[in-house]
Amino acid sequence: MKKQTKADIMLVMVTMFWGVSYFMIDLSLTEMGTFTLNMYRFMGAFVVAAAFSFPKLKNVSRTTLKYSFYLGIILFFTYTSATYGVKHTSLSNAGFLCGLAVLFTPLLAYVFKKVVPGKKIGIAVAMCITGTALLTLNEGFSLAWGDILCILCSAVYAVQMLVTETAVRKPDVDAFHLGVFQLMFMGIFCTVFAFAFEKPQLPSEGKVWISVIFLSLFCTGLAFIIQSIAQQYTSATRVGLIFTLEPVFAGFVAYFLAGEILEPKAYLGAAIIVASLFLAEVDVKKIIKKT
Repeated sequence: MKKQTKADIMLVMVTMFWGVSYFMIDLSLTEMGTFTLNMYRFMGAFVVAAAFSFPKLKNVSRTTLKYSFYLGIILFFTYTSATYGVKHTSLSNAGFLCGLAVLFTPLLAYVFKKVVPGKKIGIAVAMCITGTALLTLNEGFSLAWGDILCILCSAVYAVQMLVTETAVRKPDVDAFHLGVFQLMFMGIFCTVFAFAFEKPQLPSEGKVWISVIFLSLFCTGLAFIIQSIAQQYTSATRVGLIFTLEPVFAGFVAYFLAGEILEPKAYLGAAIIVASLFLAEVDVKKIIKKT
């Protein structure tokens, strides 16, 4: 099996974890604040990763630490907005709107890397705006506060993907080190804010413990280390395509575990968003020619 294929399969697994994470976050927030949850989530992931791979972490380069620090800051804004967003909107909305990072990525690549997006990106953006409106706008034609935060999350996470792509292609950056130490910096930032603005406490219910542990080990530690390593062997376009599965997984989880049932127009909007994401990443002409 090719390295690229292995990387893609690993990223699909990560996307599945993130799809489940919205339900786990919603459950965890019943007992703790946003910063406290992310403190447990990221510091726990770093401690476990460091404990099992300590010998590999001894010779970390200054460049790796620098990019890990940058990514830690980006993740802080990403997960703060995402966690607050989940708290103030439905799980289905959160899953679909946070999955829009794949659409922001080519737009930001144009701004920062002068990579000109094609015509289909423009069509995809128009479809995405239409789908977002159907999914999120209420009768008063206004976005919920949680929806706005989730859209902000997807925009900031697009920056994270671009920075990660830049970092892992540098010869003195170790992808595994990058994945581990960005967890550390993110955990430090969350710890400072948790003790400054909240009163951290341990979960009291078993289901919340399970949610926090699952978020820490699978949705955070394993996920970000896999992403950093996988982006060495697969293109940003393929990563973006794979990540379009996140809102699909989130929608299934919201329906089967949380019992969320949306209006027909919301499901239509969600379908348009997914279609726009695939349009943005799939080379339709090449597929037609092969067929």
